[in-house]
Amino acid sequence: MSFHQIKAIFFDAAGTLFTVNGSVGEIYARIARAHGQEVSVTDLEAGFRRCFATAPPMAFPGALVDQLDDLEKQWWRDVVQNVFAPLGPFPRFSEYFAALFTYFAQTEAWQLYPEARATLVELRDRGFKLGVISNFDSRLFGLLEGFGIAPFFDPIIISTRAGAAKPDGEIFTQALSCLGLDAEEALHVGDSIHADIVGAHATGLLPVLIDRRGAEADAAHYHRIQNLAELSTIAHLRE
Repeated sequence: MSFHQIKAIFFDAAGTLFTVNGSVGEIYARIARAHGQEVSVTDLEAGFRRCFATAPPMAFPGALVDQLDDLEKQWWRDVVQNVFAPLGPFPRFSEYFAALFTYFAQTEAWQLYPEARATLVELRDRGFKLGVISNFDSRLFGLLEGFGIAPFFDPIIISTRAGAAKPDGEIFTQALSCLGLDAEEALHVGDSIHADIVGAHATGLLPVLIDRRGAEADAAHYHRIQNLAELSTIAHLRE
């Protein structure tokens, strides 16, 4: 794998730059309890994994910009409703969902990986263009601002506004177009083999898998790192 042509590095967001502060099941259960519903953390954790994995792509091709907020919120409402559906009636579900959606728009719901900022500073100072390609909704803009890392990225491409979700090549192509680059001039780093690695590889970008738990085997079509700081060791990209 050759890196000498790389001019830009794109990052996935959740699971790559930052992660949930705690567990999804614990957060869902805590906020549910505040709305009169006692539910098992284990049931919620399993339900979320199942429902999130089987949800349709978070992309709304053809939607108008002023429709996106409602479409995003409805997408998440459907996921959360499916999580709770097997667990019995939830009289205050609408109130609960509004609180949950708002909570995950705040930086306190997440934590920036400790090496993220220093890695971004180093890569920027070495002259790389940095961007984000994420299957996230519009709350991502506020989160990146809240973490103080939004200024590192241009462009920030999210699936709901792109009208395509990873691994669809269209979202990668839009990001490349913003910088006027060819695919072989960019690298994409993310934590999902399906969304990030398959998508980037198929579109012609150099894929880097961030595998923090060391759970995946090395493969010929991608490079594997365990934290973002390791980008520095492979990112003698033009030297």
